This record gives sequence, structure tokens and C-alpha cells, in this order.
Amino acid sequence: MSSRAGQKQAARMVRDQIARERRRSRTLWASVAAVAVLVVAGLIGWGVVASQDSGEFTAPAGAVEDGTGIKVGSGPVQIDIYEDFICPACGQFEQQTGAAIDQLVADGKAAVVYHPLAFLDRYSTTDYSTRASAASGAAAEGGKFREYAKALFAQQPAEGSAGLSDDKLIEIGRSVGLGDAFAQAVRDGKYKPWTAHVTDAASEDGVNGTPTVRVGGKDVQPTTEAIQAAVG
Repeated sequence: MSSRAGQKQAARMVRDQIARERRRSRTLWASVAAVAVLVVAGLIGWGVVASQDSGEFTAPAGAVEDGTGIKVGSGPVQIDIYEDFICPACGQFEQQTGAAIDQLVADGKAAVVYHPLAFLDRYSTTDYSTRASAASGAAAEGGKFREYAKALFAQQPAEGSAGLSDDKLIEIGRSVGLGDAFAQAVRDGKYKPWTAHVTDAASEDGVNGTPTVRVGGKDVQPTTEAIQAAVG
């Protein structure tokens, strides 16, 4: 082999080695980036689970002092409504009584504290009660709790179904004027720990079914007539 041919072969070998090292480097950095993404996603998920397990939660805007519900109105009589967004009876209650309760608030006769519970997660395949309640917390953060709750009941899924997807929950939010911050809160599950707090507090307070209605701290029948009579 001539000296020149040997030099060419040596140069080619060097180039091939450099190319292999570059490919190996690119593969390494791609793997590092993929691992980093998984770590970040894992930390976010762990943070949500850890906050739920620890009992820590962030209450949305409009929540009462102990974070157990969202207050609407400022009338002298307090109505507490405990509801679950997949509960058929709660949907009927909203349809039959919601407007009358809104009128009591508008007339300055009552303030309403809504407690969105996750009693019925077992009646969906995706923990819909928790996801819907958490989404209502995100709606409260955006100042649209009542509008959003009514829209959720208007599109209530059947018990035993998957429930509405997160994308659908976000779409409903946008229909009542909620934006990107709401969408991100839904995707992140920001208010799932709050939902757990609301649900646990209701159970500790003797609520064992939905809808449960209390006026001035006393249980009343979930009908327009009974609520109006109790408010006086």
C-alpha cells in the first residue's frame, strides 16, 4: 500500500470514529433529555399525590374560611348544599331548585355555600366526581363557580360511565368564559387535594348522601318549598 493510500485510509478511519462519537453523543443527550422529562412529570404527579396524602390543599378563591366550600352571596341566612356532579338526584335538584336558590341570593335573603363532593368516584371509571369537583375549584378561581357548576349539571354523564374527559371539562369552562389558567389547573389536578378536603370534612360533619341541604345548620328537604320556608 502506498504512503498516500495509507494516509487516506487512516483519515477515513478517523472520520468514521468521529462520526460514531457524534452519534453516540447525540443518543446520550437525547436519552438524558427524555429522562429529564420523565423526572419532571414524575415530580409533578408525586407532588399532587403527596399533597393529597399529607392533607395539604390550596383553597380556590371564594372558599369559606376552612376551605370546605365555595360561598356565593352575602345574605343573612346560610344555605349549605352538598352535591356530587355525577349524582343524578343532584342533577334533578339543580334543575328543579337551582333557579329559586339563585333568586334567594339575588334578593339578598341568603348566602349559599356549595360543597362539591367526591362521594361517587366508584360510579365512574375515571374518578369523575373528583375530577369534576376539582375543575369546579378551578372555575371558582376564575370567578365562575356557579356558572360552571350549572353547565356541568346540564351535561351530566351517566353513573357507571367514564364521565366527561378533562378536555370536555375544559371545553365547558371555556363556554362560560374561563381561559388558559383554568385549563392548566384542570390538567394539573390543582384542586384535587382540595376536593379530598371538602369530601372528608362533609363526612366528618355527618353528610352521608347527596344532595344534602342545610339551612342555618339544620337539614331540610331538598325542595324549593322547604328551602324557601326555612330561609323565611
